[in-house]
Amino acid sequence: MNNTSLPRRLANAALLAALVLPSVSLRAQVSQQSYLRNTPSEIEREDPRVTKIVEDAEKHFRLGELNLKDQKRHAAREEFDKAVDTVLESGMDVRANPRLQRYYLELVERVYRYEVPQGVPVQRPAQGDAAFVTVAQQTGGAQQPAEVGFAEQKFEPSPLDQLRTLALDEKESNVSAEDVAKLENEIKSTLDFNFKPHPLVQGFINYYQGRGRGTMESGLRRSGQYVTMARKIFREEGVPEDIVWLGQVESAWRPTARSWAAASGLWQFIPGTGARFGLRQTAFVDERNSFEKATRASARYLKFLANRYNGNWELAMGAYNTGEGNVDRAIRRAGVRDFWTIYPYIAQETRNYVPNILAVILIAKNPEKYGFRNIQRMPPLAYDTVSVPSATSLQLIASLTDTSVDYIRSLNPELRRDMTPPGEPFLLRVPPKRGHQMVALLKRIPPDRRSQMARVVKAAPGESLEVVAARAGVSAASLQQWNAGFDLSKGGTLVVPAGGSFVRTLKSYERPNSSAPASAGLVSYTAKGGETITQVAARYGASVAEVAKLNGVTPDAPLMRGQLIRVPASKSAPAQAPTARRR
Repeated sequence: MNNTSLPRRLANAALLAALVLPSVSLRAQVSQQSYLRNTPSEIEREDPRVTKIVEDAEKHFRLGELNLKDQKRHAAREEFDKAVDTVLESGMDVRANPRLQRYYLELVERVYRYEVPQGVPVQRPAQGDAAFVTVAQQTGGAQQPAEVGFAEQKFEPSPLDQLRTLALDEKESNVSAEDVAKLENEIKSTLDFNFKPHPLVQGFINYYQGRGRGTMESGLRRSGQYVTMARKIFREEGVPEDIVWLGQVESAWRPTARSWAAASGLWQFIPGTGARFGLRQTAFVDERNSFEKATRASARYLKFLANRYNGNWELAMGAYNTGEGNVDRAIRRAGVRDFWTIYPYIAQETRNYVPNILAVILIAKNPEKYGFRNIQRMPPLAYDTVSVPSATSLQLIASLTDTSVDYIRSLNPELRRDMTPPGEPFLLRVPPKRGHQMVALLKRIPPDRRSQMARVVKAAPGESLEVVAARAGVSAASLQQWNAGFDLSKGGTLVVPAGGSFVRTLKSYERPNSSAPASAGLVSYTAKGGETITQVAARYGASVAEVAKLNGVTPDAPLMRGQLIRVPASKSAPAQAPTARRR
C-alpha cells in the first residue's frame, strides 16, 4: 500500500470539496428559487377571496337587472346598491388589489348606465304648464321624471383620493406627551363634542402648519360659502355643529368633487348611501351635489352612525368614510368600541381620515392660534330661489338674469344637464335680486319654447315693435308672440328668440388707446386682495352682472391681490387718488 503524505491528503480533500460543493450550492439555489416561484404573493393569496366577493356582488347585480326588466325600479336600485356595498364593505382595501378595483369601477359604470342610459329623448310634459312659485311656497304634486339619460356634469377630483397615501414625515410625527395634554384641554374648552386626544391628531396639525398649509388656507377660504348653511342644518338635525368641518376633508368645500369610488358632492355620498338618505339621482338631477339636501342627508347619516355607536363620534366619522360594515367588523376583531383600538383593523384611508378631520376642526375653531392669520373667507352664497316650469333651458335662464350659464350651473350643481328636469317644476337658484325679474320675463315665453335659447333686448320708451324687431334681427310677429301683452309705451325689457341676426348696440369691448374715447372699450383694474366684483363695479359705475360675466368671476368672490379685472369703460371714470408728493 502506498502511503500518502498528510499535505497531499489535505490537497486532495480540498480538490474534492471544490468539485462537490458548487453542485450542492447550485442544487440549493435551484431548490430555493423554485420555492420562491411557488410562494404566492399577497395579491395571489387574496384571489379566492376576491373571487367570492365578485360572485356575491354579481348575484345582486343580476337580481337588479331582473327587477329592472319587471319595471320594479325601487327593488332594482336596492339590489344594485347591495352589489356596490358588497365590495365596499368586504373588509378589503379595494384600491390595493388591482383586480378588485377594476371590477368595482366596472360595476359602478354598469349601474350608472342602467340608471342613466344613453340616447333617450327628452320627454315633454303631456299637458299644462307649471305655475311660477316663489321660494316660500311649495309646489304641488309633481309627476316624477323618467330616470333615464346620461350625466353631463363636470367634476373636480376629491381630496379623499390623496388621503390614502398621505404619510406624516418625521418632523410632523414628533409629538410629545405635553402636546397631547394641551390637545385634551383644548378639546374640553372649545369643542361641542368630545373625543380622545391622540398624537396623530397633533401630527396632522403639524402637517397643516407646514407642507399642508396651502390646502388648509384654501379650505378655510372656501368654507365661508357653506359653513353657515351647514351649521344651521346640523343643529336642526341634532349633530354637533363643529363636525361640519368634515366637509373640508371630504370635498374641500367643492360641490362638484368626485372621488375614485364615484362618491360625489360636498359630503361625498356614493350612489347607494345617497339613495338610502333620500338623495334623488336621475338623468337630469343628482341631489348628492345639492347644497342643502346633501348637507341634510349628511347630518342624518352621521346622526344614524353616532346612535349606532352609542354617541362615539370618532367611530361615526370612521364609518362615514369606510362604511358601518367595515367598522363593525373591526370592532368584532378588536373586541372594543374605540376608534384607536380598532385602528389596526381598518383601511389606511380611514386611519388618516379621522385624525385628519379632528385636526381640521381644532384649526378651524381657532385658526389664529395655529398660525392661520388674515384668512379672508368667501361670503355665504347669495341667491334667489324660484320654481320654474319643467324642461326650462339654463341658457334661457342665464339670458333672462343677465349672467352666464356657468354661473347658473355653479348655483345649481345638482343639475346634470343645461335644462331643468322634464315633467315637474324645479326650484332653481338664480342670482340675488333677479328672481322676480326672471319670473316676469319667463312668463311671457310660450310654454313650448322654454327649452330653447333666447336673449333680452332693451326698448326705449315710445319705441315701436317694428323698430325693436329690426334692431333685434327678428320679425315683429315673432317678437309679439314672445312678448304677448307687453306695453311698449314705457319701454322696458323684451324677450327675443335666439335666431335672427342680432344687431348689437352694446359697446365694442376693445382695448382702449389714447385717442379713443373712454366709453369705447374696456379698462383694466388691478384688484386689491379681498375686493369683490361688486365693489369694483361700484367703483366704475358699471353693471355688477356685466363685470362678473366679463371676467368669469362670481360677484361676491374675493379677488386675489394683483388680479387684473376688465371693466366696461364709462363716461365717468373713478376718482383718482391724489399723488403723494415728497416734502
